[in-house]
Amino acid sequence: MTTNETTEHDDAKTTELTEVGANEQEKRPRRRRNKDDEYAEDNQLSEEELFVEGRRWYFLHTYSGHENKVRHAIKVTVEQMDATDRVFHVVVPTVDEIEIHGGARRTVKRKLYPGYVLLQSIELKEGDPVSDEVWHMIRNTNGVTGFVSQETRPVPLKKDEVSQILSSMAVQEPKVRIGYQVGESIRITAGPFEDLVGTVDDSNLEKGKVRALVNMLGRETPVELDFLQVEKL
Repeated sequence: MTTNETTEHDDAKTTELTEVGANEQEKRPRRRRNKDDEYAEDNQLSEEELFVEGRRWYFLHTYSGHENKVRHAIKVTVEQMDATDRVFHVVVPTVDEIEIHGGARRTVKRKLYPGYVLLQSIELKEGDPVSDEVWHMIRNTNGVTGFVSQETRPVPLKKDEVSQILSSMAVQEPKVRIGYQVGESIRITAGPFEDLVGTVDDSNLEKGKVRALVNMLGRETPVELDFLQVEKL
């Protein structure tokens, strides 16, 4: 094989490998975005975005448990209707909590206002054609049962109300969702006192700790344990 033939052969092989690599990349499934990441986009708004002149915040009624579906449906409707210059943000107010179940700890999002969704749009004015279009578009979105309103017109939230709602979502340290009642019987599932049974003497939700009285050598001895180290009987 001559030098030119060798070069042409190598170039063809490189081209073939490149095409195969490109095809493989196309076949690879794209990473689906986590729903929590999508919600975070609207939940983490700057002070400037919260109170832009000409925009107002409204509460929408939804079916309880359908808040996130309604949020998604509104965003899809706004895109389809090319109304991004009239409807700006849709927020499901939530707060992170630590849930303990079967000895496992996980972070969950608890809705602060079940059955409600926050909407930022242009100010909806009585008798304004554009406002009426936005009102009907949102009102007719699947899952929306109505605006929080006075008589027939939506009532916008005050600035301090919006600040209070969204600041409550910005709590850095998640709270523990589970608690133990004083006098409740528990079993220790981990640590040096594993398998011993005790009685709750104190419970600290903030720290996720419980103090239990455990019978050791015929005497009740207080021991401090993490919520993950105990289970209810």
